[in-house]
Amino acid sequence: SRSAHIGVAVSLPDGLIVPVVRAVEGKGLRQIARETRALAEKARAGKLQPSDYQGGTFTISNMGAIADVENFAAIINPGEGAILAVSSTRTVPAVVGGAIVARRRMKVTLSADHRVVDGADAIRFLGALRRLLENPLEMMA
Repeated sequence: SRSAHIGVAVSLPDGLIVPVVRAVEGKGLRQIARETRALAEKARAGKLQPSDYQGGTFTISNMGAIADVENFAAIINPGEGAILAVSSTRTVPAVVGGAIVARRRMKVTLSADHRVVDGADAIRFLGALRRLLENPLEMMA
């Protein structure tokens, strides 16, 4: 099967753990968010079972949610094809219509194992991610 099992890095006092949301390709955004929250709560309560954190294919590490981080490179978890490092949002100057205005920006870094993921597919993924983040209503379709 070609299911996407997405790991979400959760910070604990003893370090990180990566619970996995299974088969996200068949789920809506709200369901994925609910399952992610439930797994994070289970992790913080120390109640994860090995089946909750094994078998991921891709991980998202949102260090920007817990610290003011401009950018970082995450290391691919063994057995996975890639990891997305999400940094903090920052207000920065941007040129819009010839004028300099303040805009919120966030950097992401994708690390991909080229034995598993073709580099061109990784670039297309980042382009699609950018389009969705810039037009979030498209995620609801």
